[in-house]
Amino acid sequence: QVQLVESGGGLVQAGGPLRLSCAASGRIFSSDAMGWFRHAPGKERVFVAAIGRSGSTTYYAGPVQGRFTISRDNLKNTVALQMNSLKPEDTAVYYCASARSRWATRRGVDYEYWGQGTQVTVSS
Repeated sequence: QVQLVESGGGLVQAGGPLRLSCAASGRIFSSDAMGWFRHAPGKERVFVAAIGRSGSTTYYAGPVQGRFTISRDNLKNTVALQMNSLKPEDTAVYYCASARSRWATRRGVDYEYWGQGTQVTVSS
């Protein structure tokens, strides 16, 4: 069993930065790939970013490429999402997720555990 707790969400003006963090507990954190997804009102939950267990492999969704950076600290059991140049369309609930394997993946079905989510609102 893995517990994931996100933090760092909030209200930010367009163009500003925000940093999300996810704290993991309950299993060996360094054995699993991690990812971030988001769910905007009226839309499906979509992939945002993923990182392999060592941190050397990362994937990003097209709309956030170049603006968001995913990272992890295996000693502190945390994964972060640094979001820069935020846009109103980035407004969503952001979820941290733990994969079933070490390999970074964009597919939601490959993730086993999910956090409760943290709201990010970007005002124009």
